[in-house]
Amino acid sequence: MSQAALFTTDTPSEAPGWDALGFEIGWDHAHYRVVPPAEHLHQGHPVRQGWQAGQAVFGPRTLRPTPAVRQWLRLRLQAWLRGQAFEAMQVTPNFLAQLAVTHCPVTGEPLTEGTGQGTDAVVERVFHGAGVAAGNLVVMSARAAAAKANCGWDDALDFARQIDSGALQRIGGLDAIEWSRLGVLMSLATPLKHAQVAGLPLLVLPPNRLRVLNPVQALQTLLTLLFTQPAYARNMADLAAVMPSTAARQTFQVFMHTLLARRVAAGPLATGVALRRGMEQAWLHPLVQRRWQRLALSLSVGECEHIVQYAGRRKLAGAACQWLSRASATDGWALESHGKLAAGAVAQAALPLPGNAAYSALRKVRFTRQAPSNACSPAASGATP
Repeated sequence: MSQAALFTTDTPSEAPGWDALGFEIGWDHAHYRVVPPAEHLHQGHPVRQGWQAGQAVFGPRTLRPTPAVRQWLRLRLQAWLRGQAFEAMQVTPNFLAQLAVTHCPVTGEPLTEGTGQGTDAVVERVFHGAGVAAGNLVVMSARAAAAKANCGWDDALDFARQIDSGALQRIGGLDAIEWSRLGVLMSLATPLKHAQVAGLPLLVLPPNRLRVLNPVQALQTLLTLLFTQPAYARNMADLAAVMPSTAARQTFQVFMHTLLARRVAAGPLATGVALRRGMEQAWLHPLVQRRWQRLALSLSVGECEHIVQYAGRRKLAGAACQWLSRASATDGWALESHGKLAAGAVAQAALPLPGNAAYSALRKVRFTRQAPSNACSPAASGATP
């Protein structure tokens, strides 16, 4: 967001049923001259009150509603209606623009914008136990998001197993491999035990700005991304030297050469999306999975963290990969409330306001202009691109 208007008022505490969050969302719609959805424009609705107040103040002096701004407004409104925590310091239009991808990480299909079809790009939370916050958001197709709904990572993998067993061909519009990708994607940002995720194949590389919370999956991501960078043979040797034991070093080398064979199979000219997809496809190979599991289970959580931190300092998987502490990685996730708004902050859109409440508030508004906001989270926790 290039500019922002902040307001303070003592009216909300005086008006029964006042919902400051809804008012603020309506206000920001007016700031960008975007009309809120019709269902939020009935008399007394907090969003309508904020929108009307903003229109009176801004008039024609509004900001340009870029696609990222429209997505930001939709995301805030959706979170408010669902009672989800929204971390507003980092989740800005500028941040959301950095999440953009050309293909859905779950279905692999090219994404569209504003067509009303299942291929349209939407922003979704990855871990349902956290709020709308930096590091917990990805862009996927509307079709994948609809199937995901409130499923957990293990639910998704269970659906894949059911389809593989021959019981069904599709569940919720997704096939077995799509459910498997979705389950793995969700597991990356879900705090889990080492043994739970050590054997999972990395069927989808973490999209930009997703934070990988489990150290063994951070290591898995790092080793896979190694083959998307130049000089991967030298970097392999560098990482072998920091393995915690001779046995671990040997296991590491066997696994990496197995993954190297899949990289070579992708072709020397593979780059960008094609190379990432080729490395994801490598994880479908049973030998890659078996040798990874052997390596992963031979390492402790602390050893995985040490290797990833070392690689991060040396930029072995690219400059975009960074290591964060668990506290920093989940900052603003509202884990203590399971991603919900704090008590008393849940939307109360059905409660009417006094007819002149918004304009009484308007008379007490004070504004400050801010410098352009480029607040965005680090690219990763562990080894995330």
